[in-house]
Amino acid sequence: MEQKISKEELDERVAILKKFRMLLEQQRKKFQEYLKVLESQENKIAEEDSDSLIAHSELEAQIVQGIGSLQKVIVPMQELYNKSGAAFYNPKEALPVSQIQDDLSKLQSQVLAQNEKNRSLLKVRMVQLKKQISDFRNPYRSLNSIYAQKSSSSGTRIQIEV
Repeated sequence: MEQKISKEELDERVAILKKFRMLLEQQRKKFQEYLKVLESQENKIAEEDSDSLIAHSELEAQIVQGIGSLQKVIVPMQELYNKSGAAFYNPKEALPVSQIQDDLSKLQSQVLAQNEKNRSLLKVRMVQLKKQISDFRNPYRSLNSIYAQKSSSSGTRIQIEV
């Protein structure tokens, strides 16, 4: 048997649905942005561009903070959405909330996979850098002072321009 709901209750359900859908779409947009940053970061790791990596890391931190802020609002909104019965109302022209949630979970999986890929690339790069540093030989190692001359008697010529 179908229950009749009042106009006010219907309006409240519609408002909850619209707000919840808007929040989910914002979060989906943030995850898409995050995925693009991670993919770009992968290229910068391969190019060994440290300045860009720093910029990407800062941007990544801002995006993650935005996702966290949205999540703090979405969790209580989802509870309200489930309790209010708004889940049963969906206008024909609107994308169903369940589809947006599915898209979000797929994006989250992609982000986690890309993040793990970048992490492993960075680990490999760090190992390479550590090896380069350990292979580096200090020419002054055997001297008591860095100002001491080597045994060769040849001098150094310095050209000074004024």
